[in-house]
Amino acid sequence: MTLRVAVTGAGGRMGRAVAQAVMSDANATLVSVCARNASDLVGKSVASALGIDIPDLRIGGTLDLSNVDVVIDFTLPESSLAYAQQCAVAGVPIVMGTTGFTDEQRATLDECLGSVASCRAANFSTGVNLAYRLLELSAKVLGDAADIEIHEAHHKHKIDAPSGTALAMGDAIAQTMGTDLSQVARYDRSSNRESGTIGFSVTRAGDIVGEHTVLFASEGERLEITHKASSRSAFATGALRAAHFIADKPAGSYTMADVLGLS
Repeated sequence: MTLRVAVTGAGGRMGRAVAQAVMSDANATLVSVCARNASDLVGKSVASALGIDIPDLRIGGTLDLSNVDVVIDFTLPESSLAYAQQCAVAGVPIVMGTTGFTDEQRATLDECLGSVASCRAANFSTGVNLAYRLLELSAKVLGDAADIEIHEAHHKHKIDAPSGTALAMGDAIAQTMGTDLSQVARYDRSSNRESGTIGFSVTRAGDIVGEHTVLFASEGERLEITHKASSRSAFATGALRAAHFIADKPAGSYTMADVLGLS
């Protein structure tokens, strides 16, 4: 069966990448595309605005869930919450790559998405999700004996910092070491390093798609685990893979580990 996909955030880099990924998938079709209501893209055809050859499909200012099997959303926390609530009411599964939620917003998401299948991830690339497993193994073996630093770099327009992926990496390490990231994370290097902490550093420059490096440094050696994305297609393809996975699943929260068979 062909998967009918709705894509939000048509004006954003990821929204465009996801829409293009759907069009490249023989087992999926793009049936709905929307942008924020104030966007000048609203009302334009996806052919003219996104360069996607669907002559009759236009970009809406609201999310149209009629004849939709799954929604893929990469926008901002406030709009993602609204889309999630719509999906919950309509019973439509949703894949969500938005980051930067507050604790309160995450709690609201958990509550409203309990009635549908959903997959939320800070990063949908296969490589990053494999890196989480490598980090867990490294933390188990080296964590107590190493200084741990996480550096990430993204384009200058990215809003949240550190990135959701960097925080997810830190969380994977902290959980493996039996602690809470909020207790050991350090985002400021204006003072001396504290033993047992995880340091974060950030670069925002140019058009960098996404780079993450985790350093485990001990006396005499260091281990670095790095992931570099050269194109947003890696994230878009992963999100579409998640959409195929959850489309026929019962209500519940699924992860990319579930999607990739790593659970």
